[in-house]
Amino acid sequence: MKIGFIGLGNMATAMIGGILMKGMAKPEDIMGCSKTPVTMERVKEKYGIAIAADNCEVASASEILFLAVKPQFLSEIIDEIKDSVKKETLIVSIAAGKTLEWLETAFARPELKIVRCMPNTPALVLEGCTGICAGEKVTSGELDRVVELMEAFGKAEVVPERLMDVVVGVSGSSPAYVFLFIEAMADAAVAAGMPRAQAYRFVSQAILGSAKMVLETGRHPGELKDMVCSPGGTTIQAVKVLEEMGFRGTVMDAVEACIDKSKSL
Repeated sequence: MKIGFIGLGNMATAMIGGILMKGMAKPEDIMGCSKTPVTMERVKEKYGIAIAADNCEVASASEILFLAVKPQFLSEIIDEIKDSVKKETLIVSIAAGKTLEWLETAFARPELKIVRCMPNTPALVLEGCTGICAGEKVTSGELDRVVELMEAFGKAEVVPERLMDVVVGVSGSSPAYVFLFIEAMADAAVAAGMPRAQAYRFVSQAILGSAKMVLETGRHPGELKDMVCSPGGTTIQAVKVLEEMGFRGTVMDAVEACIDKSKSL
């Protein structure tokens, strides 16, 4: 199966790396194109994939075509390639905020099969999380194939399109919130005398382990939190301060702001 990428930025290269690592395609079966020759040469050297002369070449050669460009550039790219895409090609967009209806209108080819995905940057370390929804022309087998490809670099779940903006808020953008939390906790450790590099390691491992406990035990986060909060202990005092400062409400407001912005793109 020929897989094409228009756009070879961090997300696209994470996807390519995962697909190759899992043996789901050979380098010669993947073709990519980017607006900068330096980027294309770097990706070719690292992964050994084919590099196209232009976006239309990628579009015409692909059985699955990933549109891995930023939302503001997507309209221009679609105008360029829409007549080059074969009707049997499965088109997969990873642009935030661009609905299936928007994509279908932009291509102006009702026979085309379109899937919309929202991955996140932990895909770079094969721990991504991707939300997926599909247009009416996409078969269950084709959707399964996209899920399989997305699981090459993490977890993937099919959701109704009405939840895709929620996926942006709670997954697509959320690594930034977590990085901010890591930085803040490390700052406190540094203020208490711990070297910064060591503080980042302690905090990051604690967050990694905590997330794995939620995923692997299936227990409610509140129950896991209570396990750490010993009566009269240190942890409950920290939790008390977080609650007094509106920690939960602030996080909820931040996610809601992200969702609202995604809806307006």
